[in-house]
Amino acid sequence: MLVAHEARESNRVAELLSDIGIQRELGGLPGWSRRGPTLTKTYRFPTFPAAITFVTRVADVAESMDHHPDIDIRHTRLTFTLSTHDAGGITSNDLSLAREIERLAVESGV
Repeated sequence: MLVAHEARESNRVAELLSDIGIQRELGGLPGWSRRGPTLTKTYRFPTFPAAITFVTRVADVAESMDHHPDIDIRHTRLTFTLSTHDAGGITSNDLSLAREIERLAVESGV
């Protein structure tokens, strides 16, 4: 793993990933992109209640990981933005959460 920097997060070290490491990992996350120090993806749902149900499912996973996304809700469109704020950028925690969100989306048929 290519690591650029380190930062403390909840009694463990969260390592900022290098640009090359981030790009390599994004190859396995369809639709996710990097925007500066964040990862982002927008999902569309058939109804507002379906979108909110998905938010609840993501919230449960994020809570269990103790890593929480920023979520922009626009009717049937959800945009997830991931960054490890304590580290000042993208860490393996963000990639793990992106993979979990993607898994939930596939399970939901999105």
